[in-house]
Amino acid sequence: MLLICGDESAAVHAEDGCGGWTEEMQRRGVLQGGAGLRPPTDATTVRVRDEKVLLTDGPFAETKEQIGGFCLIECADLDEAIEIASQHPAAGYGTIEIRPLWQA
Repeated sequence: MLLICGDESAAVHAEDGCGGWTEEMQRRGVLQGGAGLRPPTDATTVRVRDEKVLLTDGPFAETKEQIGGFCLIECADLDEAIEIASQHPAAGYGTIEIRPLWQA
């Protein structure tokens, strides 16, 4: 999974789309899905402590960078995942974290 991260100003870039990256990855057959996320101010954080549900408006962590979206990719190995992530437009203004999924 590619986690697309950036500061809140990155939302301006997200509105521009991915500049053909999505279409290219679909053509290659590696993009399995993905979506942009609404801003951190729209988040609700859920925790359970001592059997009580605790809700907090906004993100759990107060950081400059937040996850703004994700892309689910299927590739042969980490090298291919790095190549795919490096071509994503967000890599030029934010951060892309590559995170493998647990296999069932």
